[in-house]
Amino acid sequence: MPAYNSDFNSDPNPPRLIGNFPLLPLRTKTRGPAYVLPFPSPPLPAHESPEIESESYDILDEVLRLFRANTFFRNFEIKGPADRLLVYGIWFVSDCLQKIKPNASARDAGKEVNNLALDLNFAIPGDPGFPLNQMYEPPRDRQDAEQLKLYMAQVRQELASRLLARVYEEDESKPSKWWLSFTKRKFMGKSL
Repeated sequence: MPAYNSDFNSDPNPPRLIGNFPLLPLRTKTRGPAYVLPFPSPPLPAHESPEIESESYDILDEVLRLFRANTFFRNFEIKGPADRLLVYGIWFVSDCLQKIKPNASARDAGKEVNNLALDLNFAIPGDPGFPLNQMYEPPRDRQDAEQLKLYMAQVRQELASRLLARVYEEDESKPSKWWLSFTKRKFMGKSL
């Protein structure tokens, strides 16, 4: 059985690419270069995603929806640019879950995960420390590299806040054991 690919690969409006990494629109309040999608009306709780058909549904909702299913796969066939962002998002969510201790409150976990998300010392495609550089093209120039880094930082911050809302959906004093059960799994045997 193959891993689940992104539904955004079939989007009729091709995304802007830096290298071959897509800059897809996001539903976010975090500052950055991404085109901002409208928020659902009426507003949803932080731990819920809009329906897939909704104009508010974005790639980060898909990352969180497919994370648990895709973490079991060691191989992943890239079928479009959105898959590259999906893979990166799954790796980042995995790193975030490793920062959450089984007895940590939402506040303590928030500090750890947000520190990871806000840390600007991370590798982008083309950097020697980036996993699977053979699947990602490096940015053309320094300006594109800066734009990509800003976009990836925006993705990391938004993913961190959405993940925390889901992990602490039921109880703010302890994380969901169901989410933490995936801390030992490495998608494609790699991590960021």
